[in-house]
This record gives sequence, structure tokens and C-alpha cells, in this order.
Amino acid sequence: MDSRSETREFLVARRGRITPEQAGLPTFGHVRRVPGLRREEVALLAGVSVDYYTRLERGNLAGASESVLHNLARALQLDDAERDYLDDLARAANANASFKRAPRRRAARAPVRPSVQRLLDALVGSPAFVQDERGDVLAANRLGRALYAPLFERPGEGNHGRFVFLDDRSRAFYPDWDLAADITVELLHKAAGRDPHNRALTDLVGQLSTRSDEFRTRWAAHKVRFHTTGVKRFNHPVVGMLELTFEGMELTADDGLTLFSYTAEPGSTSADGLGILGSWAATLDEAGTAAPDRGSSAQR
Repeated sequence: MDSRSETREFLVARRGRITPEQAGLPTFGHVRRVPGLRREEVALLAGVSVDYYTRLERGNLAGASESVLHNLARALQLDDAERDYLDDLARAANANASFKRAPRRRAARAPVRPSVQRLLDALVGSPAFVQDERGDVLAANRLGRALYAPLFERPGEGNHGRFVFLDDRSRAFYPDWDLAADITVELLHKAAGRDPHNRALTDLVGQLSTRSDEFRTRWAAHKVRFHTTGVKRFNHPVVGMLELTFEGMELTADDGLTLFSYTAEPGSTSADGLGILGSWAATLDEAGTAAPDRGSSAQR
């Protein structure tokens, strides 16, 4: 992945989804050969020349001012996540323009800090885990490992993308599989915009693109999103259906790491299910066969 191709494909996709009517432009009854806006129409809406917009759409965001990016986001009707993604692409482009040497690769990430693990363990009644920007679960509490037991059953696993797209069990585990797949890809796209030279992320995207048609189709759509709160449904192999509310909190001291926790509505069947899940996890602990931990897969 590189920021130029990410920028080019993103802008082309966003231009193609907006009709002249949505943009408030006259059409004069002309039949269009392709959907969406033309380059000159985006340039008009963004207040830049056609040549300059063409340069931007070819992937060259280096030197683009904040006002240009703002006007471009307005012209393309980007939502907050898409605007943030465009800003990330611009930062990557300017970093590449400033430093001619090859970008430094990130070292393998160390396990989470002990204080973060203690925080996870203190959330006794809530499944909780920490994941990085490419969807690797780096640490979890006991209830979190129990909730995501299918994710860890195979040695060396614990990555959401691989589980969703390469493990058939994910379709039973996620009743809303299409939504889970969309979210997974959109978060990976967001991460790619932020750090296009992350080798581990590039390798993961390459693997999923090679092995999954479902992934390739979604990746080509260039959608991004924030993933901070919402409701998810799980069909857990031990306790059955769970409907849980999640909260995602970035760990500001650990760049790229997010802590997710889940809760159930008090008195609901899902709350009862979490209680049963906790008992099951405790039974496994007593038997010495606890729900699999992230372990060595944190370095994958």
C-alpha cells in the first residue's frame, strides 16, 4: 500500500457516489455515461482549478492546505470518518515529500503494559480486550477471552480480519456477518490511511485480498468509519445469542491501541448469558484449560 494509490482510489470512489442533483448542480437533461460527478464539477465545488484537482485525484496531496482539504471534503460530502481519513492521507503524503529516504518500519509490538492488563482484569463483569490498528487482540480479561473463544481456538490466531474472512465459523458467530465484515475492512482502510507503510498491515491486507473475494470487494469500495460505540450480536457456541453494547477507548499512551469493553442491559437475557459465560470461563480456569489467551500471536 502507498498513500498515492490510497488517495487516488478513495477520491475516485467518493466522486462516483455523488450525483449532480445531490451536489446541487444543473444537469440540463444530459445523459451521463458514468455515475457521479465529473472532475471539473468537483473542482468547481471545491473552488480549485481542474488541473489542481486532477493532481489531487492522481494521488498527490503533498502541499494541499487545510482549507483545500476542507473544501474538498465539503464538495465530496465526506462524513467525519472520511474527513479524518483524508487528513491522514495528506499527512502521509507530506511526510513522503519531506523525507526522501524509505520510511522506517515499525518494530514488532511488545505486549501491553502490565497496568493495562490490570485494568482489563479489574473489569470483572465485562468482556474487555485491547487490539491494535490491524485487528490483532493483544490482551484480554477472562470474560473477553471467553466471549471471543472461537477467535483464539486455533494456535497463533487472534486477528479479527483473518477470523471474519478466512474462518467459516465466523458466519455462525456473527449473526450480522455482513456488518462485521464491513466494519473489519473499514477499520483496516482507516489504519492504512494513517500508516500506509506499516508492513504488518500491508501483509495482512495482501493475505486477505488473495484468499477472500468478500474482502477484495469491500476493500475496493474504500469505505472508512469510526468504531467507538454501538451494539453487536454474538451467537456464542456455549451460551447462545448475546446482544452487547460496546465502548472503544483509545489508549493515549500507546499509539494505535484501543480498549474495547462490552456490557449487557441489566436484567436482559444477554446479561444472564454473560453470567453463564463467566461461570463457564471460571470452570475452565479451575480445570486448567482456560479460554485461549493471545499469547505469542501478539507478534504476528
